[in-house]
Amino acid sequence: MKNLFLIFSFFAFIFVSNINAQIYDPVKWSSSSKQISDDEFELTWTAKIESGWYIYSQYIGPDDGPSATVVAFDNPKAIKLIGKNIEGGHLKKKFDEIWGVEISKFSELATFKQKIKVLDDTKPIKGYVNFQTCDNSKCLPPTDYEFSFNLKNKKSTGIVGPNTTKDEKVAGTDSKSGDPAELAIKTPETQVENSGILQPVNWTASISKDGSGNPVIKLIASIDKGWHIYSLNNKEDGPIPMSFMLDKDTKGEIDKNIIENAKDKTKAFDKFFNVNVTTIDNSAEYILTLKNTEEGKMIFGTADYMSCNEKTCVPLNAYFRISADRNTIEIMNSEFSDEDKKPVVSGADAGIFPINNIQLDKPLSNCTTSAESEVAKSSLLNIILLGFIGGLIALLTPCVFPMIPLTVSFFTKGSKDKKKGLTNAFLYGFFIFAIYLLLSLPFHLLDSINPNILNDISTNVWLNVAFFIIFMFFAFSFFGYYDISLPSSFSNKVASAEGIGGFLGIFFMALTLALVSFSCTGPILGSLLAGALSSDGGAWQLTAGMGGFGLALALPFALFAAFPGWMNSMPKSGGWLTTVKVVLGFLELALAFKFLSNADLVKHWGLLKIEPFLIIWILVALGMAAYLFGLIRFPHDTKLKKLSPVRGGLAVVSLIFAIYLMSGFRYNEDTKTFTSLSLLSGLAPPVGYSFIHPKDCPQNLNCFHDLDEGLAYAKARNMPVFLDFTGYACVNCRKMEEHVWVKEDVYAILSKEYVVISLYVDDKTELPENEQVTLTFKTGGQKKIRTKGDKWAFFQTDNFNNNSQPWYALLTNTGTLLNTPVGYTPEVKDYVNFLQCGLDAYKAAEGKELIGKVEK
Repeated sequence: MKNLFLIFSFFAFIFVSNINAQIYDPVKWSSSSKQISDDEFELTWTAKIESGWYIYSQYIGPDDGPSATVVAFDNPKAIKLIGKNIEGGHLKKKFDEIWGVEISKFSELATFKQKIKVLDDTKPIKGYVNFQTCDNSKCLPPTDYEFSFNLKNKKSTGIVGPNTTKDEKVAGTDSKSGDPAELAIKTPETQVENSGILQPVNWTASISKDGSGNPVIKLIASIDKGWHIYSLNNKEDGPIPMSFMLDKDTKGEIDKNIIENAKDKTKAFDKFFNVNVTTIDNSAEYILTLKNTEEGKMIFGTADYMSCNEKTCVPLNAYFRISADRNTIEIMNSEFSDEDKKPVVSGADAGIFPINNIQLDKPLSNCTTSAESEVAKSSLLNIILLGFIGGLIALLTPCVFPMIPLTVSFFTKGSKDKKKGLTNAFLYGFFIFAIYLLLSLPFHLLDSINPNILNDISTNVWLNVAFFIIFMFFAFSFFGYYDISLPSSFSNKVASAEGIGGFLGIFFMALTLALVSFSCTGPILGSLLAGALSSDGGAWQLTAGMGGFGLALALPFALFAAFPGWMNSMPKSGGWLTTVKVVLGFLELALAFKFLSNADLVKHWGLLKIEPFLIIWILVALGMAAYLFGLIRFPHDTKLKKLSPVRGGLAVVSLIFAIYLMSGFRYNEDTKTFTSLSLLSGLAPPVGYSFIHPKDCPQNLNCFHDLDEGLAYAKARNMPVFLDFTGYACVNCRKMEEHVWVKEDVYAILSKEYVVISLYVDDKTELPENEQVTLTFKTGGQKKIRTKGDKWAFFQTDNFNNNSQPWYALLTNTGTLLNTPVGYTPEVKDYVNFLQCGLDAYKAAEGKELIGKVEK
């Protein structure tokens, strides 16, 4: 996530999460269909999402960051879409911590409904749902959920009427079979509807596992009003009772103890079938346990039943398919095609990867490295310290500094005894501290209602633009062109309450100071608000910062009351206080453009790339130096008669900083781009985000984006491989490339000792048709490979048991693992150790191979 910063450009904190080597699979999908007219159907896709994870709406903007959910059909000419895809479930527009924008996303449950007209029903309607999953700290690469519907337009069919008796069957048919083609019973009393297929029951399904690991499926039948189905406890000499079976080609069995749950269950004598029957209206739930199934194989099964209303009965079937990994189940009213039942191949058998079956537990070297050390997040102590520094600077402004001797004298000389005056002064300081703490309480209320709203304040794109405008306004206020203050009527009412006396009177004195000093402290508090809030610390970070700020303001009043002699060493108020305000104005001006840069990076406007950003900051630094040297003046300034050592020193520092910023335009011969400035890490845009030197490969390394090409190059030069699983939208990947790879020790190893292969798991480039295959993971489950990103994401997950980025693996050019792969590793020393560890392992292996050849 992006960071915003406190008052000055010298403070930057990066919040990151350690990447764990594990497979994430937080979303389970199912699909169903419902016929609504002769040739029109409503298709439904349902996603059950683990708590803390999200998927995104279909209708987010292309520049918002994450991949929108997309429902795509493989044979679009066979159908015609009717209207747009309707979304349902737990959909809210909220702030996304990863992408830094307010965006529509689903939590826990998502449904997508699309009405279609079937133009060609001779083949199944197939396709996929492409979606991206994120939690509050990481995103998984976009992946697909495959679906297939066997949809048949209406055709004539015989329907059994409730007035038909058991003996009035047409020769050669069997009423127990459940096949509509075999049930064509005609009697004078029967009302036969030949207009088409009736489908009064629709199904949904979910899957779990019992304590023994057996699949447990829950099938829910939703029954149209006026219709009913027959309980599985009915005898078979009447209407067709509910029953379940596995396909003959599916190994396994259904446990006999099937659970049937239904609220609207009625038991009565049926005069048409001449038997006692149990009917179910509205809905029914069935829970089935499957035993002795074959691992790694899909399971196919059928529900056989009958549904009737007052005039008509319809024998029906529902068909379910369980994935090979037992994580997903589909149920529909039409059979799965033979193609749907075909087994899929593994990544190794598909022949599309040059290397497979990487042995993670057997790297060539067991050399240890702390490369995956977790980066500690900014603690509350750091926030308190920053707030304290902000408070100390606020003390030096003309709104606060002159109040110190006046207030201390009031308490020490206006009290009856010294002890009483000292107590009141300490109480006054405590109330100042408490008031700034109280200012953070509303944010705790907001945090409890919606934890994301606080992070929204600090990192939302449009709020960053608003902060840019506000800080520009603050800056020109500090320059003296106008004053920012609260309404005088409000301040006067508070001041009048000081006469109450006692604790309450002292409290209102402290509150008056906070209000009348707002024109100086407001901009600093605004910076504190923008920088301290984050979803990680929530409102407590703001409370810590406010506490530090209030403590710095309160301490002088208490300390000078306890030690009044110290006031003699205080500098007198004068023009230097105005100078402090103007210097703060320049810093606010620079910080304003940081906020605009945040928005520009997220929205890809291309306004504040590295060149204009550095130029603006250089001008700000030179402007501050010119002001401190007395070359320019602002409205409240008088002509500078003598340059004090402190003012002169600050002017020199400003010049030095401007020169430092200019050094950012130095051309780096190694990286073929501008030089990164460490003091601006997290403040300035990445150097690759450039008008003049935009780069495809990070740091201008000689990299490959195809595994076959990279391995061929490595074999030709007898070099090891640096495998980089990355993504165009991966934030931590960019951090590594900009701030770690650029370091001399790292860059030297990457550029000279390894062949870098960067595989983008979110690359949407379509693969050739002969490479678009469905593959099975070693751990079970399937993935349809359509794009380059699909291919590399499957390769990473299947071979490295990990699907988060960045992910770095060191290999020989024949695919042998050199050492343990690592994820996000911001510590340069750790990363160098990781690279050197793999290089040493490669050289040792090469030496052994050479010795073996000599001995032969």
